Amino acid sequence: MSTENKTTITSHEPTADEARLRELGYKEELSRGMGLIHNFGVSFSIISVITGGTTLFEYGLTTGGPAVMTIGWIIVSAFTGTVALGMAEIVSAVPASGGPYHWAALLAPPKYSAFWAWMVGWFNFLGQVAVTTGITFGLAQLISTAASLDGYVATPGKTIAIYIALLISHGVVNTFGVKFLKYFNTLSVTLHSLGIFSLCVATLAKAPTHQSGSFVFGKFYDGTGVDGVGWSQRASPAYVAVIGILQAQFTITGFDASAHMSEETLNSARNAPLGVIMSVGISAIFGFFFIVSMLFSIQDFDNTVASPIGQPVFQIFVDVFGTAGAKVLMALVMLCVWHCGLFSVTSNSRMYYAFARDGGIPRFFDKIEPRFSAPVRTVWLAVFLSFLLALPSLGSSVAYSAATSIATIGLYMSYGLPILLMVIYHDRFLSIRGPFNLGRFSRINGVIAAGWVMFITIVFCLPALNPVDSQTLNYTPVAVGIIFVGALSSWFSFAKSNFKGPLNELIQEGIIPSYTLDSEARTDEKPDVKTEASQKVQEVAE
Repeated sequence: MSTENKTTITSHEPTADEARLRELGYKEELSRGMGLIHNFGVSFSIISVITGGTTLFEYGLTTGGPAVMTIGWIIVSAFTGTVALGMAEIVSAVPASGGPYHWAALLAPPKYSAFWAWMVGWFNFLGQVAVTTGITFGLAQLISTAASLDGYVATPGKTIAIYIALLISHGVVNTFGVKFLKYFNTLSVTLHSLGIFSLCVATLAKAPTHQSGSFVFGKFYDGTGVDGVGWSQRASPAYVAVIGILQAQFTITGFDASAHMSEETLNSARNAPLGVIMSVGISAIFGFFFIVSMLFSIQDFDNTVASPIGQPVFQIFVDVFGTAGAKVLMALVMLCVWHCGLFSVTSNSRMYYAFARDGGIPRFFDKIEPRFSAPVRTVWLAVFLSFLLALPSLGSSVAYSAATSIATIGLYMSYGLPILLMVIYHDRFLSIRGPFNLGRFSRINGVIAAGWVMFITIVFCLPALNPVDSQTLNYTPVAVGIIFVGALSSWFSFAKSNFKGPLNELIQEGIIPSYTLDSEARTDEKPDVKTEASQKVQEVAE
């Protein structure tokens, strides 16, 4: 690093955000121009209730039916809220782009810091790849479904071609950095709020008939049996209800994006945690309204479940608005999903950049393009990896489903492990906590959140279809096992000797004292001496 760069860093009074980042050991390299609404908008767009609500609507209808879809949404939203609160507390203390793996490194005892950072980092890394794949490939399938109304015949090759074009569009827009992305962010928030609200109201108002409240909140349906014998008969209705809540849980994910964008967010110690909480809370409300309005507007339940179009939500639109009107609403849905994929790549690229900066992946990707103040190399790495993960769909839909199951399980494990570390080593967290914290309720909330993550991890591994064979087996345990074994074996074969966890660039360059990174000194007892950075942060906190 040149002397000129060092001079630039120390030649001005640091802002509170830069001071906190310096205290964590990093230089200000990304462009910090996002406010609370933009930070919230990234996570809100990635959660994108209309994306999960539409693509997983059939799963919900056939795995518990309307009762599980509605009541399950409320239950999942409540428990996911505890996860969001736990994450918000930690990101307030550690507002850095690395997100969960960085949190794990600081919350774990020094002896195990690098190990937990490595394991959590790889769960988050692969979960990020899979989420983008699931979103964008789902959009490619929606486009094919919409085109089929005019006689288009989709093939795996054609769907992959559409998918590649969509990924490239996401990569191009992300190349230009946050200043350009802010405009798409504003449009996305508008589409996902006013757009969805208008769509739901219009559907309810136009529907010739409406289902009863007892149908929407009380009808149980088991379509999990390939041969007509579902899990409610082979096991119990409770089993179907439990696996049915996955529709909601698959949807409400990706809100760690607010953490990954924290180095580009103003007043990040407050706005990033608020972005996490707001995105989950507002998504829960809009998602419930979307699901309920679609269920009330179903004209023929059996025809919707076995839709000749192949997409229940689109079938509802056709039944209510006719083919022409349905195409307009389909376009709105697909535009929302496109923005969801766009900001998923944004979040991916920031996490990959941070992981490269700390040596988790090759340092080649630790580069910010100065023209755009954006990690362009990791933007296109995200695009390329998502392309690779979708290739199995050319030969096997089962293989694709197995690959994309990594998304939710990978991300939620990367969310839950730092929260669990916060609960176990709570005194360490208290020594670094930020302006947003739950006070005496912090540990209780953390226990509930970690318990929920453990519960859904088990649920995700249960078979959803009966009978279980090579075509219906839930491959999630296999996928999770591969990730775990891969991360663990790479730790012992390589990372244990080479990966030290989040690296302190400023310490390496002699700009700030070394006690903040020293593995022996990094305990709950800190020196009385404060760096310029920590003094600045303390002033802001007061």
